[in-house]
Amino acid sequence: MYSANSLKAELNDRGWRLTPQRETILHVFQDLEEGKHLSAEDLHILLQEQGEPISLSTIYRTVKLMARMGILRELEFAESHKHYELNQPYPHHHHHLICVQCDKTIEFKSDAVLKISSKTTKKLGFHLLDCQLSIHAICPECQRSILPN
Repeated sequence: MYSANSLKAELNDRGWRLTPQRETILHVFQDLEEGKHLSAEDLHILLQEQGEPISLSTIYRTVKLMARMGILRELEFAESHKHYELNQPYPHHHHHLICVQCDKTIEFKSDAVLKISSKTTKKLGFHLLDCQLSIHAICPECQRSILPN
């Protein structure tokens, strides 16, 4: 897992700085309860409530940067905006089952998906940063409400 020091070192290697805003955003994701995902807007509201004056545009740039670096996972659920979470190493790595009707999201683990991804990236000379499978479906509750008896 990334610490402020490891983030600083990686940013410096790329010619960037560890700003107080970037460090604050990293801490929010590190302190987030397991299974919780934040959109940039959710993060902005949370930071405002904590008295952190970080603009929404800075948040967008920072979460995009952290996702490109492999620190955050960028998730596409059934909503019109992306969500983010820490990119946890194995065995915490997980995937998402998403109901397209009610947006209910269930996290699940699959060693097979991770093994295939790892094998494929190594074979092609890539370095694996993230592997995510999102399954879009209709949950049992929504099926009961839309299908006739």
